[in-house]
Amino acid sequence: MAVKIRLKRFGKKFNAHYRIVVMDGRAKRDGYAIEEVGKYQPMQEPSFMEVKSERVQYWLGVGAQPTEQVRAILKVTGDWQKFKGLPGAEGTLKQPKEKEAFVAPEGKSVVTEAITPKKKGGGSEKASTDEAAPEEAPAAEAEKAE
Repeated sequence: MAVKIRLKRFGKKFNAHYRIVVMDGRAKRDGYAIEEVGKYQPMQEPSFMEVKSERVQYWLGVGAQPTEQVRAILKVTGDWQKFKGLPGAEGTLKQPKEKEAFVAPEGKSVVTEAITPKKKGGGSEKASTDEAAPEEAPAAEAEKAE
């Protein structure tokens, strides 16, 4: 029996994710798998790759042949180099960046309110008179105080 390490597709249309599985080479793409040895999600940034290294090394050791796509994933994770005894066994897998909380620079305040005033009601004439009224009120109060 020809054993292959290949991708088994899951997910919706245009949102695929895969499991890396060990299967009989004659089985359907999404058919019965002998063993699941990893996951691959290409839609994330960077792509998510998780491989059970011990199990992949075992299956490669007993003669399972990876497909081209799986071989590329194994090269990124470093498992192919480890199997072949090549340098660079650490691979080139990118780790996702953690989201950093926004910190305002020193001396700067963070605006938490809307920059433009909220418009009330129907017409634009009413909105323009509402905007002008607060500007005139402090001037009138200043004159009364003197």
